[in-house]
Amino acid sequence: MGITEKILLVLFAVFALLAVLRLFAAPLKLAGKLLVNTLLGILSALGVLAKLSLGLNLFNALVIAVLGVPGLALLILLRLVFI
Repeated sequence: MGITEKILLVLFAVFALLAVLRLFAAPLKLAGKLLVNTLLGILSALGVLAKLSLGLNLFNALVIAVLGVPGLALLILLRLVFI
C-alpha cells in the first residue's frame, strides 16, 4: 500500500467519522437537553429542604421538562403566590 492510498484511506475515515457525528448530533443534543430538564425536575422535588416543595406530579414534570429553568421558576412563583 502506497502513501497515496494511505492518505486516501485516512481522508475517507475522517469523512465517515464526520458524517456519523453529524447524523447523531441532533438526537444526542435532544437527549442531553432532556437529561438536564429531568435533573431540574428532580432538584425541584428536593426543594422540600428549602420549604419550596412543588410536589412530584405529571403536570409539574411536564412543565419543567418542556420549559426547563423558566418552567421551574414559574411553578415556584405560582406556588408562592397562591399558597
